[in-house]
Amino acid sequence: MPQVVVIGAGHAGLEAAFAAGRVGVPVTVVTGRLDAIGQTPCNPSIGGVAKGHLVHEIHALGGYMGWAADACAIHGRVLNLSKGPAVHSTRLQVDKARYGALAQARLGGHPGVTTIEGLVVSIEVDRGRVRAVVLDDGRRIEAAAVVVTTGTFLGGVLHTGTSQIPGGRVGEAPATALSQQLRELGFRLVRLKTGTPPRLDRRTIAWDALEAQGSDDPFPRFSSPDEPEAPPSLAQVHCSITYTSEAVHELIRAHLHESPMYSGQIEGIGPRYCPSIEDKVVRFADKPRHQIFLEPEGLDDDALIYPNGISTSLPVEVQREFVRGIAGLEQAEIVRPGYAVEYDAVDARGLTHALASKDHAGLYFAGQINGTSGYEEAGIQGLIAGANAALGVRGRPSLAIARDQGYAGVLIDDLVTQGCDEPYRMFTSRAEYRLLLREDNADARLVEIAWASGLIDADRYDRVRRRVEQVDRCFEALTRGRGEDLDAAPSFIWKKAQARRTYAGYLDRQRREVARIRGEKGDLPLATDLDYFALEGLTREAAERLARVRPTTTSQAARIPGITPAALACIWAYARCLKSGSGRSAR
Repeated sequence: MPQVVVIGAGHAGLEAAFAAGRVGVPVTVVTGRLDAIGQTPCNPSIGGVAKGHLVHEIHALGGYMGWAADACAIHGRVLNLSKGPAVHSTRLQVDKARYGALAQARLGGHPGVTTIEGLVVSIEVDRGRVRAVVLDDGRRIEAAAVVVTTGTFLGGVLHTGTSQIPGGRVGEAPATALSQQLRELGFRLVRLKTGTPPRLDRRTIAWDALEAQGSDDPFPRFSSPDEPEAPPSLAQVHCSITYTSEAVHELIRAHLHESPMYSGQIEGIGPRYCPSIEDKVVRFADKPRHQIFLEPEGLDDDALIYPNGISTSLPVEVQREFVRGIAGLEQAEIVRPGYAVEYDAVDARGLTHALASKDHAGLYFAGQINGTSGYEEAGIQGLIAGANAALGVRGRPSLAIARDQGYAGVLIDDLVTQGCDEPYRMFTSRAEYRLLLREDNADARLVEIAWASGLIDADRYDRVRRRVEQVDRCFEALTRGRGEDLDAAPSFIWKKAQARRTYAGYLDRQRREVARIRGEKGDLPLATDLDYFALEGLTREAAERLARVRPTTTSQAARIPGITPAALACIWAYARCLKSGSGRSAR
């Protein structure tokens, strides 16, 4: 059978390989280093605000990340508990070494998946279709579909002070040749930047002087309590909280000229919502301090500490000085300095909602290469791209998730419609139907999609359907005030029903809004080969924006930046004429 080739074995690559394998297509994963599979190169945590929703959706679609996070979790909290259940977000700190080892074992033992070490330098495309990938040692691997999940490795450069080293992360070579070839294939690339803080020796920190933060009780998990394959829990650790100070800020300001971000050495744009400490000091000059979470990277005695909140690319000696100006870190030793990574990303407006290239059949992209930041955003893209690559090989319809069905749908629609000029991070505020898209109902929302695409087996499908029926009965009992019916229901089922009850009136309103948008007066299909330059009433600017994205529906066209109400009226009028059969041409 023709196979899917996955380039890269980070969070996107893992989910792509597992999803394609579950659909039933042979998979070959090509990665630069076998011992680096499934690494958490930045913060060793899974989930967080809106990101927890994505992990629940990965899990509901049969994915790997949620289960792995549960298996390796050493600290866990549910964020936003003071707010409504729609924005409750699970976040688990994981043991970094165990997470990577588990990923390597699971990938190596997955049926139908082969993993090889190598660096892809080109993708063969013949007559508009992918044929193979070529490695730097001359090996050629035939492929019916290719999923590119290269993370920060495309043209990657590491920055610390004035030092510049080619690499996707410390100790790993960049994919420079592949970056150039994608340009030659017609892809528009943008230059982005991300960063990481220094890692600290846990034995040199004055823990007693710091505020400790324990896990929630009960300990949160992404797996449902009724899942027989749910992994056992590990031991738990505390995180600790400290703060920067004005003295630290003054020191950083005095050395801004040595920061690659401010010296002009870095051209790429960094993440707006996860700025470096240099950016924080400049952009929030009125703040006397910034919070830092000291997060253990594992249970072992030699596990390092991740100081969440002080990502930096300042020179090593400056990092050492400002770290020791922070309370509790006066004697702290830096084991690995912080650094910035500058890399190429693909303009995702060249992709369909299946994360497939619009111009080269069988070519898919997922993860940071599409301009996102975060493990969770990468994981869900990998799952969708991998599943669709395999479904395409098998001649089956692609997997599609709408904006009202999942955060996955919001993420992908934003990327392929708007693109991004800075690393994209998921937030609950990006989802207009977030009351419908809670963590607690991810399984109910996505079970039919997962089953239809072959991503879950019959046992899991039946188990989720029984769970949904239990929630329905509990919801009815709550609505009718029959609390005695709840006594027999497990607590997690009752909580799901209670969350649904909290928003009952609003949910009905949102469902009506979804129905209206999907109705004849709302969303209408658009041909992907529509000649917008020949469409009467459109300005050239509007035609250029529409032609670049090639929206498939009028609602997608409405979300393209710069598209005016007048342009939308023209598009809707044209689409309605086609639907009514009037046959009106573009001119």
